[in-house]
Amino acid sequence: MLSRKQKHILLKFFSLFSVVRGYNILVIVIAQYLASIYILAHDKPLRQVVLDVNLFMLVLASAATIAGGYIINNFYDSEKDLINRPFKSTLDKLVSQNTKLSFYFVLNILAVVMASYVSFRAVIFFSLYIFGIWFYSHKLKKLPFIGNLTSAILTITPFFAIFMYYKNFETVIFVHAIFLFLLISMRELTKDLENIKGDLTQNYHTIPVVYGEGISKKMLTILALLTWVPSYLLLYKFEIGYMYFYFYLSIVLIGVFVILLWKSKSKIHYLWLHNILKFIIVLGVFSILLIDVNVLLHRIL
Repeated sequence: MLSRKQKHILLKFFSLFSVVRGYNILVIVIAQYLASIYILAHDKPLRQVVLDVNLFMLVLASAATIAGGYIINNFYDSEKDLINRPFKSTLDKLVSQNTKLSFYFVLNILAVVMASYVSFRAVIFFSLYIFGIWFYSHKLKKLPFIGNLTSAILTITPFFAIFMYYKNFETVIFVHAIFLFLLISMRELTKDLENIKGDLTQNYHTIPVVYGEGISKKMLTILALLTWVPSYLLLYKFEIGYMYFYFYLSIVLIGVFVILLWKSKSKIHYLWLHNILKFIIVLGVFSILLIDVNVLLHRIL
């Protein structure tokens, strides 16, 4: 049996884990390594990529920055989350705002220190990334279009750090990036539809609040159709191994998403749509393994 003090510590841990969304950070870390192994540094031995200390530091710096970003976002959205996510908000409040902010500064300092191991340019990159996340959370998030665009860019920025490290400018990488960017843009707009009640109450000028659900659905439909362009290119113009299974499935799921979108009217409906997009994104991360199923055997030495 756990003592009262141990239970309190455990609850604090889960609260902080909820604030920094540790599960999302874990997925991003895995995605960065898989993208490095299978796409960005596919010509290098597996051992050289996995044991690259510079890559490890970049991934850790990304994780620390993203965790800090979730904290500052939670800080500014605390009132809105009471309306949109009451249960999560209750759990998050088990850790005081002062503790969260202290942890936020510690994480950002650690990110810069880890980036300094790689290069001065990495320090500049992550310093700008940290500032960008803060400015988005403080100002840009409440603006239509700009907030959505900034959020999508900030989400893919950790992959840009790895991209610049390996300096691999193959066209297929940009096509993958466009597909991911469109999916994330769809997810951000769907989240705005899901959270419209809290956004309206707290005077957030998101696309659904300013232009209405109808316009938002039309924009989502256009974004969904646009995802089929990079999907087509990746399926028929580039060599992606068995990952074609993923893109065929994503085309079907995005089609289902659009059909359900126009039937959606409540928060729970938009939550389901949000989860469909999250599933496509997370599945895409692990589907990178399908690019070359023999990579672990052929590149381990």
